[in-house]
Amino acid sequence: MRAVRAAAAAVGVAFAAGAASVAAGRLASDAALKATSGRPLPTEPRLTVHSTAAGRITLTRAFASQRPGVYGLTGAGAGAGAGAGGGAGGGAHAVVGSVVSGVPHAPDTVVRRLERVSRGTLEPGDKVWFTPSTHIGDPRTALGLDHTDVEVPGELGTLPAWFVPGVRSTWVITVHGLGTTREHPMNVMGFLHRHGFPVLDVAYRGDAGAPRAPDGLSHLGETEWRDVDAAIHHAVRFGAEKVVLYGWSTGATMALRAASRSGLRDRVTGLVLDSPVLDWTATLRALAAARRTPGVLLPLAVRAAQGRTGLGRTGLGGAAAVEPARFPVPALIFHGPDDLVAPWDASRRLAAHHPGRITLSTVRQAPHGAMWNADPAHYEETLRRFLTPLM
Repeated sequence: MRAVRAAAAAVGVAFAAGAASVAAGRLASDAALKATSGRPLPTEPRLTVHSTAAGRITLTRAFASQRPGVYGLTGAGAGAGAGAGGGAGGGAHAVVGSVVSGVPHAPDTVVRRLERVSRGTLEPGDKVWFTPSTHIGDPRTALGLDHTDVEVPGELGTLPAWFVPGVRSTWVITVHGLGTTREHPMNVMGFLHRHGFPVLDVAYRGDAGAPRAPDGLSHLGETEWRDVDAAIHHAVRFGAEKVVLYGWSTGATMALRAASRSGLRDRVTGLVLDSPVLDWTATLRALAAARRTPGVLLPLAVRAAQGRTGLGRTGLGGAAAVEPARFPVPALIFHGPDDLVAPWDASRRLAAHHPGRITLSTVRQAPHGAMWNADPAHYEETLRRFLTPLM
C-alpha cells in the first residue's frame, strides 16, 4: 500500500507540475497574443521625468533615452481620454527630439529637446516611455489634412479607417503593428500626401472600434491579413488602380500575406515593410523574455501560442512562406540590428533571397517599429526613391 500511495503521490506531483508549466507557458504567450493596441511593448523601459524647462526635458539616463532621432513620449501624467486612433489615452503625450549637449545635468540623466506636449502635462517624477507614434488624434487635428472617416467592410464586421485623398491613382494602404494604433502611420502621412498619394489608414480586428477576433487573440498577422485584403477591395471599389501596402511590425506581416494571397493581388504594385515580424517564434520569445519569463519556460510559451492560435502550421514567418522565385512585388524593407522584437536577420535573409525584388535599408539605433524615428529625413528620401517608379 505504501508503494501504491507513493506512486499516486508522484503522479499527482507530476500532474500538478505539468499543469503549472502549461499555465505558465500560456501566461508567457500572452505578451504577444494579447498585446493591446496603444500600450507600450514590454521591451520599452520606463523612464522618469526629472525636470522640464523651455524646450527641454531631463530623463533617466538609459540606452532608450539616448537614442538618436525624434520620438513620442507617453506617460501617466494628466491628460484627456483615448485618441481618435484608438490609443489607450488617459495619459500625457509629448514629442522629444535629439539629445542636448553642453547643458548641466546629473550624470544619471539625459537632456533632450522637448518639441511639443500634445496632451496632458509632464511633471517631475512621472513615469514615461518612448513610442514611435509622434502624433495623436486624427489627420485633421494632428496634421491639418482633410480626411474622411470611412467604414471598410471586413470579414468579421466594419473596420474603421481614415482616408486622406490625393491626386494619384495609386493608393497607399497603411497598417500599424504591435503596441501602436492607426495614429502611428501619421508619421509618414504628411510625406505621402505631399507626393500625391491617397492614403487609407485602416484599423483591423482587435483594434478599438474594430471587431474582436473570435478567440480574442492576436495571430501576429496570420489571420489579420484578411482585413488588409478587405482594405484593398475597398480601395479598388473607390477608384484605386494600383495599391502600395505599407505596414509596420505585424502590420508588415499582414501586408506581405495580402500581397501573396489576396484575390486582388494583381493590383498590389509595391510593399513597404518596416520592422516586419517574419519569425513569430522569435518575436514571441522576445516579448515573453521582456516580461521576465524564465528561459526554461520560453519553449512552453511558443507551444502554448501554437496550440491557441494554430500559428506555424503553414510555415513560420514571411521568409519561410514566400519562395524566392515567387516574391510578389518590389519591396522596401526598413530594419536594423537593434530591433529587440523582430530579429533583423530574418529581413536580411529575405532580401538576400530576392536581390532584384527587395531593397533593405539598414537602420541602426532604432527600436521595433521606429525606423522612421531614428532619422526621418534619410528614411523619407529612401522611401521617395522607392515609390517614384510606382507613382
